[in-house]
Amino acid sequence: MTQISQSPAEAVIAALRPLLGERLSVNDAIRQQHARGEDTTAPTMPDAVIFAESTEEVSRILALCHQHGVAVTPFGAGTSLEGHVNPVRGGISLDLSRMDAIEEVSAEDMDCLIGPGVTRQQLNDHLRDQGLFFPVDPGSHCTIGGMCATRASGTNAVRYGTIRENVLQLEVVLADGRVIWTGSRARKAANGYDLTRLVIGSEGTLGVITRIRLRLHGIPEAMSAAICQFPTLADAVNTVIATLQVGVPVARIELLDEVQMDACIRFSKLEGLAPAPTLFLEFHGSEAGVAEQAETVQAIAADHSGSNFAWAREAEARNRLWKARHDAYWACVALKPNHRGIATDVCVPISRLAEALLGAKEDIEASGLTAPIVGHVGDGNFHTVILVDQEDPTALDRAWELDRKIVHRALALGGTCSGEHGVGIGKREFLEAEHGLEALAVMRSVKQALDPKGILNPGKIFRN
Repeated sequence: MTQISQSPAEAVIAALRPLLGERLSVNDAIRQQHARGEDTTAPTMPDAVIFAESTEEVSRILALCHQHGVAVTPFGAGTSLEGHVNPVRGGISLDLSRMDAIEEVSAEDMDCLIGPGVTRQQLNDHLRDQGLFFPVDPGSHCTIGGMCATRASGTNAVRYGTIRENVLQLEVVLADGRVIWTGSRARKAANGYDLTRLVIGSEGTLGVITRIRLRLHGIPEAMSAAICQFPTLADAVNTVIATLQVGVPVARIELLDEVQMDACIRFSKLEGLAPAPTLFLEFHGSEAGVAEQAETVQAIAADHSGSNFAWAREAEARNRLWKARHDAYWACVALKPNHRGIATDVCVPISRLAEALLGAKEDIEASGLTAPIVGHVGDGNFHTVILVDQEDPTALDRAWELDRKIVHRALALGGTCSGEHGVGIGKREFLEAEHGLEALAVMRSVKQALDPKGILNPGKIFRN
């Protein structure tokens, strides 16, 4: 009788089942849950899903997959927007969400050591009684391991920086199962290659992050949020530019155009606001410092026709305001039933922000599509959520063409195709235009050196 030989994936699954038991699943429903993130790319099923619980397990899994040439796609909360978690070549979807221990918190050093499955909300709930917080806020229920992998940013980046500035040290499992530590607990270092920054933003293509040491910040003495509305988008943008140029240390400064505000007013039941270009702001510091910052910004806004400057000083009012901002995507989708959203993610130098935003607005109007604009404009980053009618066969192609126009304008203005979502599958076509062939060749050589068999999240960042 002829014996049917196992595929490489089947060999890996058979070898790992005694170690992992029910934490290795080939169940269709679980595989489907790990076939995509929150993006519009086509889902692709992994051969199996593994729920890892320790660095040692991750090391053994990768060593075995490396031996057999089986693809491994890391998975956190599945909130990525560019197809990062799609296992495009099958293999193993490595779910790290159960590695969610908060192992150490040092109030004296203002740092902590956590597993990659810890979420921002979970960490801040744990830290609250110690007067500390972690400021990077992408606005979704994502894991911090995923935030590191995609070099996440968010609403607080203008003051506290992105995830890149808030990671001190990483434990990383390499493609062949070796475990390394990058960085240290010191706040600065001048020795060797900066492997921490190399891994951050590598989207699981160079190694799997299994521990993270984060820089923490003290909870400010005072916080105050405000809203200000403007007759035109240009007035709102010019207020942002002037605020930053005079050095006001705003903690958050978010811009919503009139279409996005209309969506948020309807979805979040905001009262007393018009569907007009709007800035959402937040100030952190001492009581006196916060008051001074807010007065300065209010005066700048008035010089640019700003009105309805409304305050939210109490925590409940501030949280309600920022929840409306974080629900902006869902507000967009609710604006038009039977539509899905495609999120763009460009970032430009602050001096070119008005040109980029107003140009995007013109492109949207010319396309005939509905695409609200919302952005972390304090660091030059903004998004459009292009709404695609799922019954219109031409809508998706028109949406991608609009996306390309917005990206190419940003690149021409000295910006980038992605300020915070990462490359994944969705932004691969723009890397050559942004970085050039030689820089791309260097990136590929780094990938080849660390992952010679190409098993780590294949198909991401690079085309072909």
